[in-house]
Amino acid sequence: MPVDAIAVLADPARRRILDELRHADRSVGALVGALRMSQPAVSKHLRVLRDAGFVTCRAAAQQRIYHLEPERFRALDAWLAPYRALWNRHLDALERHLDGEEQP
Repeated sequence: MPVDAIAVLADPARRRILDELRHADRSVGALVGALRMSQPAVSKHLRVLRDAGFVTCRAAAQQRIYHLEPERFRALDAWLAPYRALWNRHLDALERHLDGEEQP
């Protein structure tokens, strides 16, 4: 997973936008209202998310409707998988250790 994807997701405003889009596709105006951010700020963040492949948009009359792009999240999940496995092994070992201490 390229570092730029991590940098894109590091911004709290972009994560808030993604959280809103997780529930349903939204127009820029709907995102502005839900996030209480200015329209230029939301548009700037959407452009970054779109350029990084996390969202796509379609035209609907005068609006642009944004939605999540699942493939980009699958790629991120695949990149994170080995780290998740590492932590799971460590947590499982800790659990075994703690369970052993409880034995009389």
